[in-house]
Amino acid sequence: MGYLARVTSDSTIIYTHTDEAPLLATYSFLPIIQAYAGKAGVPVETRDISVAARILAAFGLADDALAELGALAKTPAANIIKLPNISASIPQLKAAIKELQAQGFAVPDYPEAPATDEEREIRAKYDKVKGSAVNPVLREGNSDRRAPASVKSYAKSHPHRNKPFGDASKTNVATMGEHDFASNEKSVTLAADDTLSIVLETESGDTVVLKEGLGVLAGEIVDATKMEAAYLDAFLKNALAQAKAEDVLFSVHLKATMMKVSDPIVFGHVVRAFFADVFATYGEDLKAAGLSANDGLGAILAGLDALPNGAEIKAAFEAGLAGGPRLSYVNSDKGITNLHVPSDVIVDASMPALVRNGGRLWGVDGSEDDTLAVIPDSSYAGVYQTVIDDVKKHGPLDPATIGTVPNVGLMAQAAEEYGSHDKTFEITANGTVRVLASDGTALLEHDVEVGDIWRACQTKDIPVRDWVKLAVTRARASGAPAVFWLNESRAHDAQVIAKVNEYLAEHDTDGLEIRILSPELACAYSLERMRQGLDTISVTGNVLRDYNTDLFPILELGTSAKMLSVVPLIAGGGLFETGAGGSAPKHVQQLVEENYLRWDSLGEFFALVPSLEKYAEQAGNGAAQILADTLDRATGTFLDEDRSPGRKLGTIDNRGSHFYLALYWAEELAKQTEDATLAAAFKPLAETLRANEQKIVDELLAVQGSPADIGGYYRPDDAKASAVMRPSSTFNEALATL
Repeated sequence: MGYLARVTSDSTIIYTHTDEAPLLATYSFLPIIQAYAGKAGVPVETRDISVAARILAAFGLADDALAELGALAKTPAANIIKLPNISASIPQLKAAIKELQAQGFAVPDYPEAPATDEEREIRAKYDKVKGSAVNPVLREGNSDRRAPASVKSYAKSHPHRNKPFGDASKTNVATMGEHDFASNEKSVTLAADDTLSIVLETESGDTVVLKEGLGVLAGEIVDATKMEAAYLDAFLKNALAQAKAEDVLFSVHLKATMMKVSDPIVFGHVVRAFFADVFATYGEDLKAAGLSANDGLGAILAGLDALPNGAEIKAAFEAGLAGGPRLSYVNSDKGITNLHVPSDVIVDASMPALVRNGGRLWGVDGSEDDTLAVIPDSSYAGVYQTVIDDVKKHGPLDPATIGTVPNVGLMAQAAEEYGSHDKTFEITANGTVRVLASDGTALLEHDVEVGDIWRACQTKDIPVRDWVKLAVTRARASGAPAVFWLNESRAHDAQVIAKVNEYLAEHDTDGLEIRILSPELACAYSLERMRQGLDTISVTGNVLRDYNTDLFPILELGTSAKMLSVVPLIAGGGLFETGAGGSAPKHVQQLVEENYLRWDSLGEFFALVPSLEKYAEQAGNGAAQILADTLDRATGTFLDEDRSPGRKLGTIDNRGSHFYLALYWAEELAKQTEDATLAAAFKPLAETLRANEQKIVDELLAVQGSPADIGGYYRPDDAKASAVMRPSSTFNEALATL
């Protein structure tokens, strides 16, 4: 019998149901987790926080699982495994609504231009669903994101290829540099608790209250800034002319998911700039039909059939494509351009892919070419230009020899949630926007014009203090330098730097290398060290956390899905994130067409280990620690044996990778000696799986090549999806013996 007691506890592991490929993988992997954990007395429950579930909850048709988990995240009992979500853009949101309506749910249409109180109330509910709504709710801690040693070792022994830039490469970044969010930013640190309001005082003398009752705490940083629409349009006009003159592809790179209010508006400006003649002629027709450039070219083209002159307008768009600079394509086979869908051009995924591909994107015929990468706001555009310049000068990074750049990210309590919330506005009248203290004092103000995008942001003091502590902790544990990516000449960063210097003094930093550098210099320093095989911790704010945890892993590992992402929650619990979901839509399409899911669940494997370790700590359950230790070893074997999904039909896909992980995990549990009860429980399963390995693989391969019916994209039918994702009766029956 085992000497490690299983202690009953109120603690439980919450495994989240999310969207797209990660959700489909859950139908296959979760039964394995629950079966193995059950033998160790570890409860694993699920909560549905998918965009479909959030829509249903908003209208009282389902439990509000996100609110429940948000409350849990503020307690020491939290132990949440969070898979990637759809960061619902408006086109995705509308598609999810349409699917739910077809499934019989009484959810209202999305009101594009709400005119009644009822429509405004509906719009407000949907506004809480779209974008990265999940992340700020659950992230009650700062992030520690790094490549596990086993993954880094695998990448060095099985390096992917980063392509070189051509000797005459014309690929570069175009950014505004002035009149944008970065250059117009103002920031203040509050001396005392207060309640703020945001007002627009128009030139005509009216005062419009944009936001009131905005609670802030002493020590909190409050920012405000604007992007000037007239200058944005002039910049885009010049960028289009530059791309055409240089005969390179034109591409735009934004963050229309995380920055769910501001960046779709910027995206709309890009669409209108590219098709300036079309909007000059047919803009009012499109507006009357509810077709918005903010939703992308794809949504507009899809809606033209309903217009009397739709064919004429479509021809005008086609002429615009032919007459403008050559446009990059997200999927040339399906005619999906860079301007089709705002959520298809997410900068943190698209720019590393560009660098990895030698500075080239894809044109209308699928051929590769240099590109002018347009990132309108200059806050972090320089980071990508720094990488491009480095690779042009020194050649591509070699995954077999380079060091790693882990990240400590400031994100707790919605820190630096720029452009994604109810403090971001498209200005409707010329005037002045002011952030007012409760006594009427103007803390921040900007003169604005119609169409400008104005946003405010908050960053609380406690998350900053915790972030500094985490950075010092990781520097001490790893021995690597910790570099704060902060620009002293930027208003917000200057306030943060003051706090960093204050809170660093609270820690023992003797023997540690800790620097504060601008993002461009920090990037150059990290790249220089990478090429020497050295590691450097990037300590960044929320947006750069998102960017860097794609940029460096994609160059180091070929993907950001293989990262370990631990969020030590400030209240004492744990949030364990499972990697990036940027490629998830393409994976779902392939599954539906070919019954092949290429999604790699390594992120789930990695997240489960610290989650089990956390449960062992929370519940005093030694068997949970054994599950964690054996899973860690099994994942190492999984990597050594190269059992990740292949790239084409006839190789194992996501389901096969889950089988092999289950096999290696069972074998590790069977041979461990710390708990004889667990060993005895898993020995027969390990023997059965090993004996039937080929039969199970054959059953998994047999279903490939034909269409698969999962009963829905945003809300799959559980029975259908489970049947598709668990096609091996031999494996299922063996697992049931536990």
